[in-house]
Amino acid sequence: MSDTRISVAVHAADPLSRAGVISHLRHQPSVELVDRTEDPSQTPSQAHRNTSHGTAPAPERVAVMLVDRLDDPAGTELRRLARSAEQRVVLIASELREPELLAVVECGVRAILWRHQATPQKLLRAVHSAARGEGELPPDLINRLMTQLGRLRLSALDGSPSAAGALVPTLGMAPREVDVVRLIAEGLDTKQISEKLAYSERTVKNVLHALMTRLQLQNRAHAVAYALREGYI
Repeated sequence: MSDTRISVAVHAADPLSRAGVISHLRHQPSVELVDRTEDPSQTPSQAHRNTSHGTAPAPERVAVMLVDRLDDPAGTELRRLARSAEQRVVLIASELREPELLAVVECGVRAILWRHQATPQKLLRAVHSAARGEGELPPDLINRLMTQLGRLRLSALDGSPSAAGALVPTLGMAPREVDVVRLIAEGLDTKQISEKLAYSERTVKNVLHALMTRLQLQNRAHAVAYALREGYI
C-alpha cells in the first residue's frame, strides 16, 4: 500500500450506521477521516497548502456511502458523490436489484460491499481499491453484473419493443438512452437517429418512450434538459 494517507468521508442517512463505519476506520493509520460536508471543490487549494510548505501531498479522497437500498434520494446523492473528480466512491448496501446495480456501475462506482459482509478488513481493502481506481465487488455481484451486461448486449442487438425498455436502470439513464438523447440535442430527427445508431425507427421511439415514462419527462426537450442537468451529455 502507498504511504499516502487516504482522506475518507462517510455518508449515511442513519447516524448510528455512519458511526459504525467511522469506528471501523478511525484507527487505521492509512486513513484520514474528514467531515462529510467538506466541499470537494476546495481540495486543490488544500493540496496547495499542503505542498507549498514542503509537507506530504494531499491524500487521495474516497467517499464511503452506506444505504439499505438505492431509492431515489440515495441515487441522487450517489450520483453527486460519484461526479466529483476529486474522489472515488465505495458503496455499502443491504441490497441491490439488477437495474440498480447497473445504475451504480454507470455512475462510476467500482467498489461495492454488502452491508452484512462489511468487516473492518474488507472495508479498508475496498477503500484502498477505490483510491487506486480499481474495482472491488463481491463474487455474487460480479456474476450478476456479467449476466446483466450479457442480456443488455442481446437487447441492443434485438430491435423488439420489449427489448427497448428492458434492463434499464431505475435511476438515471442507460447508455443507449444517452446515445439517443445526445443525438436529439444535436438536432437529429427519429429517422436520422435510427440511421446513426443502426436502430429501427421503432426502436428509437421505444427507447424514448421508456425513458420519458420512467423519469416522468414531458417531451424530447425535457429529456435533453434532464440529460444536460444530470451531466450525461
